[in-house]
Amino acid sequence: VQLQASGGGLVQAGGSLRLSCAASGSIFSINDMGWYRQAPGKQRELVATITSGGSRNYADSVKGRFTISRDNAKNTVYLQMNSLKPEDTAVYYCNADLVTASWAPPYDYWGQGTQVTVSS
Repeated sequence: VQLQASGGGLVQAGGSLRLSCAASGSIFSINDMGWYRQAPGKQRELVATITSGGSRNYADSVKGRFTISRDNAKNTVYLQMNSLKPEDTAVYYCNADLVTASWAPPYDYWGQGTQVTVSS
């Protein structure tokens, strides 16, 4: 199983970016999917999660600015980031709580990370 993230880059404050993360490989089902981020010198923190049914959860720092969505048919999760701030600068990681077979327990998989840099 692989999670491939894309869409990071350099943007000015107030700008927008859209991250994508596609899961591929031996996938039976996917439960929660989400995005986390890690800034230099800081611990990895939750940004947003979405259940298979579409229920969303956001960190307070991104509420009203970021929107998480998913396409279950494509095993893909998205993060639309608007009104970006310099403090949003971090490496963003996607995550999937995923089942590889009917008999297998769920397991957390992580993408490779994509850099988001917001200049002031």
